[in-house]
Amino acid sequence: MGSGETSPTMTSVHVDLFARLGPPPVPAVMLDTPFGFQENAAEIAAKAVTYFRENVQRELGVASYRGMPWSASGDYETMLARVREASYVFSGPGSPSYALRQWKDGALPSLLAEKLESGGCVVFASAAAATIGVLALPVYEVYKVGADPYWLDGLDLLATLGINAVVVPHYNNAEGGTHDTSHCYMGERRLRILEEMMPEDAFVLGVDEHTACIIDAGAATATVRGNGVVTLRHRGCEQRIEAGSVVPLDVLRSGAVQHPAAPSAAPSSAPGSPVAVAQSVNPFADGVDTRRERFDTAVAAADVDAAQAALLDLDAYLWEWSRETFATDDMDRARALMRSMLVRLADLARLGARDPRALVAPFVDAILAQRRAARAERRFGDADALRDSLLHLGVEVKDTPDGTDWELPAGFGAAGSARRVTD
Repeated sequence: MGSGETSPTMTSVHVDLFARLGPPPVPAVMLDTPFGFQENAAEIAAKAVTYFRENVQRELGVASYRGMPWSASGDYETMLARVREASYVFSGPGSPSYALRQWKDGALPSLLAEKLESGGCVVFASAAAATIGVLALPVYEVYKVGADPYWLDGLDLLATLGINAVVVPHYNNAEGGTHDTSHCYMGERRLRILEEMMPEDAFVLGVDEHTACIIDAGAATATVRGNGVVTLRHRGCEQRIEAGSVVPLDVLRSGAVQHPAAPSAAPSSAPGSPVAVAQSVNPFADGVDTRRERFDTAVAAADVDAAQAALLDLDAYLWEWSRETFATDDMDRARALMRSMLVRLADLARLGARDPRALVAPFVDAILAQRRAARAERRFGDADALRDSLLHLGVEVKDTPDGTDWELPAGFGAAGSARRVTD
């Protein structure tokens, strides 16, 4: 999975993969190592467990090995034992280089390979997905720290399936906005440098965000699910596999990418040529925008019920996505937006909660003043016409010895909304 491993976009993928392993209960665990160095590691693991229980309707244990100095003596062997017992092994966000330091020289790589060979399911996403190829991207070191582009040796778990590739998740990332963060934050320029360091027969297997590439060794197929595409790339030339496609596994095993006969056939592949910034698929942000637009439309129309419905829908939507481990501040910004919407709805409700007499009295009193003037000038026809205009609007006018009473129609605000104007 390129990203979104604990979001609604990937729920159906998890459900289908579990179904392939037989009826419940299916023993399943999460490897927490990639984010084991983070101070909120326990919170991230708990979110994943809750997501699987509530969204996927499956129980997920934690095969915990956070690495030194966080792990106690025996934690590594306990983690291995839990992985051996599981049919479904999941791992996701964090740091690829940190995970590799903890996993590379131990028993886990061969144990995961045995899991695949024996009919188990290994679901690696985001940072964890970056570790399973012949090489792995040290994302933080290059993008955040500023190291020159380089590769780490990967787990090469794909070799078990006959695939000689480097996995690049977040392939279509566009968080940079004005600068290129595609290809897992490397951008096109750095990816070209990295490609020159790859073995000639290896290729890049790029997986877009909120997208899954399901490799079924038994059926010898590769299926693309989700919102984006899977890209096979070799020396700057790319072949896309669209979502919904099922291709023979030999397509990935061969790694065959059509190269242009001449540079002019693919000018974008020439070193140094300009490359457009990727257009990211961000279903969470799109969903927030849709609900914000509905709210804006309702407020503009003074439709309190529709505004309330849009706000409640946004609240439910944020709850639905609450188990996702966002790499950005998208959730924080969405919550800030919801608070702003609440303030705007309160403003609208405050206006509607005002005493209706206070709202209409200046207008009714002005018309009655004109009526009094007409009566004083014995223009009774004009006075009656003004009274009839008010009656047409539902305002009842009664002349009494003490002055003129007027009353709002039933159902218009609070009861007893009557007023007397002294002649």
